[in-house]
Amino acid sequence: MKKIGVTGATGLLGTNVILKLLQNGYSVTALVRKKSSWLGEENENLKLVEADLSSDISALFTDVDCIIHIAAETRQNLFNYDEYRKVNYEIVVNLFTHAELMRVKTFLFVSTANTIGFGNTAFLGSENAPQLYPFTHSFYAQSKLEAEDYLLNNRKNTEVVIVNPTFMIGAYDSKPSSGKIIFWAWKKKVIFYPKGGKNFVHAEDAANGIVTAIEKGRNGEKYLLANENLSYQEFFKKINRITNQNPVMIAIPNRFLSFLGFIGDGLRNLKIKTNLSTSNMKALQISNYYSNRKSVQDLNLQYQSTDKAIEDTVRYFIENPVNNKKTSFQ
Repeated sequence: MKKIGVTGATGLLGTNVILKLLQNGYSVTALVRKKSSWLGEENENLKLVEADLSSDISALFTDVDCIIHIAAETRQNLFNYDEYRKVNYEIVVNLFTHAELMRVKTFLFVSTANTIGFGNTAFLGSENAPQLYPFTHSFYAQSKLEAEDYLLNNRKNTEVVIVNPTFMIGAYDSKPSSGKIIFWAWKKKVIFYPKGGKNFVHAEDAANGIVTAIEKGRNGEKYLLANENLSYQEFFKKINRITNQNPVMIAIPNRFLSFLGFIGDGLRNLKIKTNLSTSNMKALQISNYYSNRKSVQDLNLQYQSTDKAIEDTVRYFIENPVNNKKTSFQ
């Protein structure tokens, strides 16, 4: 039985990854801040270890065959690059250095699609496309790209496989994180939507891609875990149909989003935390579209529909109403 070490174990993706690993017969050591935050059931092949990623955690992974590093700083309201770099780069370097010394066979790094150049309906973004604005101005995306470059340029004893998920929705989004987009439209009489779009993928499929990449992923390669490219209008219409609602839908002018970004930049200069920024508002205006061809061909992945992803997410929130109160979109 192969032993796998996982960081970021209790988030949306981490929970789905561990469930997939256990279903496929792996033994898992999962690092968590608090054992009580684990949402899955107890399993004899799952060991939960409370640990701080900023400390020396190498001893916890001394006998693993693969490390899956999911933990990351994803908040959009931090003020400077160093706040992201500390978690998304320095911890990666530290963990990978110990993986190399311990001769761990594979280091699987979960990055983001935003380190890769996006496309549009006519030409989809793929793994070899260089990063594009506005993500070249995103501290989060930049810190992930810096970590990718380090791993690819310093691999010796340990193989490196990088996966780049697009926008994930699905069950076990306990914060919620990306699932907030469901609350943007669900149970609303009026929906204001940006004119751009993005690629959506079921979190369960992204998890399956990660588990499959342990065996089939090639050393030094990146894999977009992506599915359906949709405008925000199309995505919200799916939510309307699935949840049997018929709200008024109003497009947000790009100029207004740009104005909000300008206001956000000013607030940040005053050290006032906000998710608003020029780059974040620009991201809502573009068609942030990607291809999943490589993951389908190399990893033999099959993706579920976005409808299924929405259904599973909504069902999870209905069955876990306490989580709904944690979002500002209520």
